[in-house]
Amino acid sequence: MRHTTIVRTLALILPLACFFAWPLAAQDSQDNSVAEAARRAREQKKASAKPATVITNDTLPPAPVAASEPAASPLTPPAPGSASTPPASAASAQSATAAAEDAEEKKKEIESLKQEVAALQGEVDLAQRSLSLDQDAFYSKTNFSSDKDGKAKLDAAVADLKLKQDDLAQLKAKLAELGFVEEPKTPAPPAKP
Repeated sequence: MRHTTIVRTLALILPLACFFAWPLAAQDSQDNSVAEAARRAREQKKASAKPATVITNDTLPPAPVAASEPAASPLTPPAPGSASTPPASAASAQSATAAAEDAEEKKKEIESLKQEVAALQGEVDLAQRSLSLDQDAFYSKTNFSSDKDGKAKLDAAVADLKLKQDDLAQLKAKLAELGFVEEPKTPAPPAKP
């Protein structure tokens, strides 16, 4: 009797042990295959270096313009009546210097206008937030329709905000007249956890 119970117990335990051992063995092989796949992906990423940069006419910057008049080549003889080439080159040098000074002055003006726009933009943002809070406080009252002082305060805040927005629009128009193009703002990528 003991012998048969031991045989029956072993007959039940052996298939159960195999049944539970099989998924564990498969899981080990799967872990190895995932690790191998990760290694292969890393190696492929290292092997594929940055592609070579293709240089085209679109990617090259335009050549700088040195002077308004083309330089005379040394092989061409000067015209018989043009013996005064140095004064012409001096005039072009003066005009180039004046153009450089104008460009520098324009840059300074653009920078000062950009700073004014940034400051006024901050004031507009602050006024909008303040107005929003004031409106929430005013309209949250149960008897807001009879509050004449609160309504007058809101109207004054709206008018003040409108004036600041108009001033901001005028400053941006001045910047546009000077040739400054504001770059579109790209949203910041979300922070990685």
